[in-house]
Amino acid sequence: MILPVRAYGDQVLRKKCESVPVDYANLKELIDNMFETMYAASGVGLAAPQIGLAIRLFVVDIRAFAEDEEDEEVKAEFEDFKRVFINAEKIEETGELWKFNEGCLSIPGVREDVLRHETLTLRYLDENFAEKTEVFSGLAARVIQHEYDHIEGVLFTDYLSPFKKRLIKKKLNNVKIGNVDVDYKMRFPK
Repeated sequence: MILPVRAYGDQVLRKKCESVPVDYANLKELIDNMFETMYAASGVGLAAPQIGLAIRLFVVDIRAFAEDEEDEEVKAEFEDFKRVFINAEKIEETGELWKFNEGCLSIPGVREDVLRHETLTLRYLDENFAEKTEVFSGLAARVIQHEYDHIEGVLFTDYLSPFKKRLIKKKLNNVKIGNVDVDYKMRFPK
């Protein structure tokens, strides 16, 4: 089932999320719905707060980046990168900071360059509650960092300079009031 994506200004997007218990009701169905919602919106990641749930859960599928990749090894890695992250904990961010133009399904029409570390070490549970500790780099790390921020109540716009924030203030206000053109279901703050 495709769920409405919560828009910028919704309070759930600013909450530090609670852990997901092993007996969380209908978790598999929720995960399936999150992937379906993400695909319907042409996204590469979706966090539970973006569908109104303040729990530490996000999904990522970066296969869309594979078509633009020329390096065959990296392309193969992208084509095989679909993951579920439950109760993720950031262990370490390392490497150089690099800029990449980010957007967010909760903030349609706003894209800005964001600096993030190139490598991320993360401990998390997969959809079967198996514990994993992995090191991610490049675009995979970036998408995971963006989604991880959601479960911490952080948005990519928080990384922007005060000047950049002033420049996009009108766009953000338009998102809050629903004055945006999107081709996926959204729920705007009241």
